[in-house]
Amino acid sequence: MVEKLTAREKKKAMSQLSGWKKVSGREAIKKTFIFADFNAAFAWMSRVAMQAEKMDHHPEWHNVYKTVNVVLTTHDARGLSPLDIKLARFMDKTAGGAGKAAAKPKGRKK
Repeated sequence: MVEKLTAREKKKAMSQLSGWKKVSGREAIKKTFIFADFNAAFAWMSRVAMQAEKMDHHPEWHNVYKTVNVVLTTHDARGLSPLDIKLARFMDKTAGGAGKAAAKPKGRKK
């Protein structure tokens, strides 16, 4: 069984992840990825699914069109584990610019 990260390990890991936030009310992290279109989102999810299966560690996620919302936690450890951090890094690496904060839309000119 994988061990839950200590408070110090969590703090260090979170400082090394970009855009991941703590989930309120539970020991988990979340991030939203926005892709160019549905095909790009689904292709990325397929790639992540293959990695998750190799790791035997599966994300909580859902997608609507080009947006994929992800939550990571290790249920067996009852909190964050090294598996969550490893999968988060893989997601960031393979998502390209999709995990970066979306630019605010510009106002319309009349």
